Amino acid sequence: MAKSSKSQKTERQKLIEETLKKQRTSEKKRGNAIVLVAIAIAVAIIGVATYPMARGAFEESKYEDDALNQIGAAASTCQDVVEKAGSDVGNHVDEPQQVTYDAAPPAYGAHWNAIGAPAPFEDKFYDADDRPELEQLVHNLEHGYTILWYDETIADDATQLGQIRAIANKFKESGDAKNYRNKFIAAPWLDSDEDGAKFPDGQHVAFTHWKGTTEESTGVWQYCGDVSGEALETFMDTYPYTDAPEATII
Repeated sequence: MAKSSKSQKTERQKLIEETLKKQRTSEKKRGNAIVLVAIAIAVAIIGVATYPMARGAFEESKYEDDALNQIGAAASTCQDVVEKAGSDVGNHVDEPQQVTYDAAPPAYGAHWNAIGAPAPFEDKFYDADDRPELEQLVHNLEHGYTILWYDETIADDATQLGQIRAIANKFKESGDAKNYRNKFIAAPWLDSDEDGAKFPDGQHVAFTHWKGTTEESTGVWQYCGDVSGEALETFMDTYPYTDAPEATII
């Protein structure tokens, strides 16, 4: 007995619905797979971006209970201290006038005298995103600060960057107290500074200090191959904030 046209239509409709259902299921699985792949890629990207920060924070925390001279390499990683006759004590130029400095990094020179120059006493560590201009930091030097400069080799090394952060933490204070012996800043020396001027070959860290009086002053440098809290402590003991041209100003 032949099937009725109604029965044939019902079977065709059923077949179409089953086909569409399979298609929707397949598309859903494919869509889920795409979403999962996208999530995996996003997680990987976030992981790559945050790993250096997480590792840097871990390295920094390792030194919480260590003395300054126990952080990083031995002082032997550093070259001999260099002194050079300074100039421009009290020589304030208008912001945003740029000053050309003869050394990488500078230890003295003309500088800004404006809001944020010198940089705040409370801020002990800077990275490439928030570092003040050189003209601001040179004003800090005039007031007796020692600045630890680090190049991009150190900035890309989570271990050594963590050591610098740990060193900077040793100079932080709580409350409103201001111990002038904590006149210290760690700041990056950028590839864009002074037309790409570099530290001496093999040296990735530099300490600078400006000593003297308003009549006669001296710039002081010490370059190091690696981070050394021991060398920094000796440098700051030898060149304290009190010997700067304007040591009594914060």
